[in-house]
Amino acid sequence: MELRTLKYFLAVAEQESFSQAANNVLFVTQPTLSRQMQELEEEIGAQLFVRSNKKTTLTEEGLRFKKRAQEIMELVKHTQKEFAESSKEEIVGDVYIGGGETKAFSIIAAACKRMQKEHPKICLHITSGNAQDVTEKLDQGLLDFGLLVEPVDKSKYEFVELPARDTWGLLVRKDHPLAKKGFVTVRDLENIPLLTSRQVMMSREFSGQLGRDLNSLNIIATYNLIYNASVFVEQGLGAAISLEGLLNTGGKSKLAFVPFTPLRTSGLVVVWKKNPVFSKPAAQFLRALKAELESHSIKA
Repeated sequence: MELRTLKYFLAVAEQESFSQAANNVLFVTQPTLSRQMQELEEEIGAQLFVRSNKKTTLTEEGLRFKKRAQEIMELVKHTQKEFAESSKEEIVGDVYIGGGETKAFSIIAAACKRMQKEHPKICLHITSGNAQDVTEKLDQGLLDFGLLVEPVDKSKYEFVELPARDTWGLLVRKDHPLAKKGFVTVRDLENIPLLTSRQVMMSREFSGQLGRDLNSLNIIATYNLIYNASVFVEQGLGAAISLEGLLNTGGKSKLAFVPFTPLRTSGLVVVWKKNPVFSKPAAQFLRALKAELESHSIKA
């Protein structure tokens, strides 16, 4: 399978038309494009397009293939840019970092600030997501580093632990009865509608730490990032199991955070592939991160 074939496929998927993709984007004849796509379908053994007079759409297999094709083309662009920049004496290029929502991201920011003082032409690309999102992109080579909130499986990565722990609790409206309490217990979670992150929902370790199977509670929704979940909480749809410090709960905010008792906390790790071949900018980030962690250790 050639990169040109993937480019042709993505053009048809974007234009929803063989003729428009051929004439306006690829500048090839329509028979040539049609033949290439037919050979692609034969090669992967699946029908990718539903053709009609009005427009061309993707089958379910086509949508799945589109996601993979986009990832491949993004990795190609990433690699081309990395090697183009590596020949320059000055360190120039990109560092790709993915992370879950945590106030400990301030340590990553401090490391980046330290790095850019020495190498101001390094550009940072930050992706937010849960552990599954981040590790999938890390495995595909689309990220250099991932910041993960534990519990997570670190066995296939190299990692450093951050000198911070995040506190778990409940995000509620300020007029919610539980907002008046200094702490919430597992029993307080019974019979109230709850939202929780997908990562937590799938974690046996968190259920064990909480002392209650989350599936036995009234989970009305799962979320990936807390902001959208907080909108549900503001509307009074339920309370969200969340980490402390991710949203403003002071001043005129309608929201309050109430920690669990006994206190439940999670550690944080920065991970990267084992035996990595880092780009120069990625290597500089790791050096800056370790220096930042060393400075935290000295302060402690």
